Amino acid sequence: MSISILKKNVLANLLGGGWAAVVAVLFIPLYIKFLGIEAWAVVGIYISLQTFCALLDLGLSATLNRELARLSVREDTAQEMSNLVRTLELIYWALAILIGVSIFALAPLIANHWVQAHQLSPETIKNAIRIMGLALSLQWPFGLYSGGLLGLQRQVLLSGINIAIATVRGLGAILILWRFSSTLQAFFFWQVAIGLLQTCLAGWFLRNSLPRAETGPSFQRQLLWSRWRFAAGIGGTTVMAVILLQMDKVILSRLLTLEMFGYYVLASAVAMGIYLLVAPVFSALYPRFTQLVSLGDHDGLKQLYHDSCQLMSAVVLPIAIVIAFFSREILLLWTGNPTTANYTHLILSLLVIGTALHGLMHLPYALQFAYGWTKLAFYINMVAVLVLAPSIVVMASYYGAVGAALVWVILHCTVVLVGVQLIHRRLLKGEQWKWYFEDVGLPLVVSLGTALLCLLIAPTGGGRVQLLTFLTGATLFTAGSTFLATPVTRAGFVSYIRSRRGRALNISQ
Repeated sequence: MSISILKKNVLANLLGGGWAAVVAVLFIPLYIKFLGIEAWAVVGIYISLQTFCALLDLGLSATLNRELARLSVREDTAQEMSNLVRTLELIYWALAILIGVSIFALAPLIANHWVQAHQLSPETIKNAIRIMGLALSLQWPFGLYSGGLLGLQRQVLLSGINIAIATVRGLGAILILWRFSSTLQAFFFWQVAIGLLQTCLAGWFLRNSLPRAETGPSFQRQLLWSRWRFAAGIGGTTVMAVILLQMDKVILSRLLTLEMFGYYVLASAVAMGIYLLVAPVFSALYPRFTQLVSLGDHDGLKQLYHDSCQLMSAVVLPIAIVIAFFSREILLLWTGNPTTANYTHLILSLLVIGTALHGLMHLPYALQFAYGWTKLAFYINMVAVLVLAPSIVVMASYYGAVGAALVWVILHCTVVLVGVQLIHRRLLKGEQWKWYFEDVGLPLVVSLGTALLCLLIAPTGGGRVQLLTFLTGATLFTAGSTFLATPVTRAGFVSYIRSRRGRALNISQ
């Protein structure tokens, strides 16, 4: 694969992920306005259930991603690729039905005995949860199909699907709540429709992206047995990761009032938006890592690994640090509600720092998975889960939601310091120091310095227009400084300027 195609895939994924993040975050205040903070907390349960459904993935989507990437650089594999997709597809749809039935059955328990609502009736919450079950079951197979498209290096196509669906999902939900019915039932029925559309589109494009096989696809049990070890490792790692990401919300939904939990969900929704920047880089690079490992290109893998880690830092760190430094101003500008901003801003600052640190670990994890090594990631996540649960209970009991958010930061600081050392004791030995000092350290120092300078000169008064102008300028200044200081993004910028000058000279001659 050429570097230009790889760059195009990364940019396409960043555009798709960035747009999805903007749309998701932009519409949250309108959802709260039309539905109310308690109903928004129920939507938060839906978001958590989406993530928990990944527990049933069993590593299948990551396995399809890796196997299609590996088979795509070999000859005479069209039939095997086609059969593999059909085999995993049938299993995935069976699991999708299980998801829908399980959530439908658990709806009364959640509505009557778990959430602490004051304004919404248990019947309203129960009906909403049952509709969410249908929405989740129809949307869930999209994960498998997107994994296949990523393995085939169809990132541009997948990005287009994600942009279109995110736009229609957000605008359609607002239109329905505004003009037809501002109820949870209406909101979730729209999620049913758009989830089905998203899944059908991705499935159709995946089947048409596969090389033409001699015969039609069929279920092949032996294709599972030959790949079960990797799938099991990824599945176990995913289970631990999902528990890690959602445990705080499960525990706090019980410990906090529904209103305070709603504020925590709001902060978490913004902080989790960082993953929409992390995922595009991971999705573009992981299949390429796998191909380089399959081809035995160690030098190419090492260079690409460091370049991609620098790119991840340059994309994630400026945005995360600006949000952390100006969380109250961003929330006030975004929601227009001083009470919401006051209750939420410190939670957001802590959560976004922890999330950014976790995001930086994704490419070291991708390196492990490309080699088929899943044990370390599983053990790291398992230890993190065992530490996180009691820590959240203790800290939330004394310090509420802020205490839980602080645990998130401390945990991922530890993972970054210890996990990278363990990974590079076996893979790309000795490269951890370049990761710490050049790939992450340099962008981190520049982002912190420029954001701190912006904080010192921040205006103390003014209206929303002035605040928006300042925050936009602070973000651009921090991101631009970090891009120019980071070697790989600076080299890309210089190369782009030179190419533009060359074109201009050719035109003038």
